[in-house]
Amino acid sequence: MNERISIDPNIHFGKPVIKGTRITVQNVLELINEGLSFEAIKADYYPDLSQDDIKACVDYAISLITAEDIRAAA
Repeated sequence: MNERISIDPNIHFGKPVIKGTRITVQNVLELINEGLSFEAIKADYYPDLSQDDIKACVDYAISLITAEDIRAAA
Protein backbone atom coordinates (compact mmCIF):
# COMPACT_ATOMS: atom_id res chain seq x y z
CA MET A 1 0.00 0.00 0.00
CA ASN A 2 1.06 3.57 -0.53
CA GLU A 3 3.13 4.90 2.38
CA ARG A 4 1.05 8.09 2.47
CA ILE A 5 -2.28 6.27 2.92
CA SER A 6 -3.28 4.49 6.11
CA ILE A 7 -6.23 2.41 7.24
CA ASP A 8 -7.07 2.33 10.92
CA PRO A 9 -10.37 0.92 12.20
CA ASN A 10 -10.41 3.71 14.81
CA ILE A 11 -10.27 6.52 12.23
CA HIS A 12 -13.32 7.12 10.02
CA PHE A 13 -14.51 3.53 10.52
CA GLY A 14 -11.46 2.14 8.73
CA LYS A 15 -11.78 4.20 5.56
CA PRO A 16 -8.41 4.99 3.96
CA VAL A 17 -7.03 8.37 5.02
CA ILE A 18 -3.94 10.39 4.31
CA LYS A 19 -1.49 9.28 6.97
CA GLY A 20 -1.34 11.59 9.96
CA THR A 21 -4.69 13.21 9.12
CA ARG A 22 -8.39 12.43 9.24
CA ILE A 23 -8.75 13.41 5.58
CA THR A 24 -10.22 10.50 3.67
CA VAL A 25 -9.07 9.41 0.26
CA GLN A 26 -12.73 9.57 -0.76
CA ASN A 27 -13.01 13.26 0.16
CA VAL A 28 -9.99 14.12 -1.95
CA LEU A 29 -11.18 12.02 -4.90
CA GLU A 30 -14.61 13.69 -4.76
CA LEU A 31 -12.94 17.11 -5.06
CA ILE A 32 -10.91 15.90 -8.03
CA ASN A 33 -14.11 14.53 -9.55
CA GLU A 34 -15.67 17.98 -9.21
CA GLY A 35 -12.89 19.30 -11.43
CA LEU A 36 -10.71 20.95 -8.80
CA SER A 37 -7.00 21.07 -9.46
CA PHE A 38 -4.48 19.86 -6.92
CA GLU A 39 -3.61 23.51 -6.28
CA ALA A 40 -7.27 24.42 -5.62
CA ILE A 41 -7.69 21.48 -3.26
CA LYS A 42 -4.68 22.66 -1.27
CA ALA A 43 -5.66 26.33 -1.32
CA ASP A 44 -9.38 26.01 -0.65
CA TYR A 45 -9.81 22.80 1.35
CA TYR A 46 -6.69 21.13 2.70
CA PRO A 47 -3.74 23.55 2.90
CA ASP A 48 -1.69 21.09 4.98
CA LEU A 49 -1.65 18.48 2.22
CA SER A 50 1.18 18.20 -0.24
CA GLN A 51 0.72 17.53 -3.91
CA ASP A 52 2.22 14.10 -3.22
CA ASP A 53 -0.54 13.43 -0.64
CA ILE A 54 -3.21 14.24 -3.22
CA LYS A 55 -1.48 12.17 -5.88
CA ALA A 56 -1.30 9.29 -3.38
CA CYS A 57 -5.11 9.32 -3.22
CA VAL A 58 -5.32 8.91 -6.98
CA ASP A 59 -2.65 6.20 -6.92
CA TYR A 60 -4.54 4.38 -4.18
CA ALA A 61 -7.75 4.37 -6.23
CA ILE A 62 -5.87 3.12 -9.28
CA SER A 63 -4.30 0.31 -7.24
CA LEU A 64 -7.75 -0.81 -6.05
CA ILE A 65 -9.08 -0.96 -9.59
CA THR A 66 -5.97 -2.73 -10.81
CA ALA A 67 -6.35 -5.41 -8.14
CA GLU A 68 -10.08 -5.85 -8.79
CA ASP A 69 -11.15 -8.96 -10.66
CA ILE A 70 -13.80 -7.71 -13.08
CA ARG A 71 -15.84 -10.19 -15.08
CA ALA A 72 -18.09 -9.00 -17.87
CA ALA A 73 -21.56 -10.51 -17.96
CA ALA A 74 -22.22 -12.59 -21.04
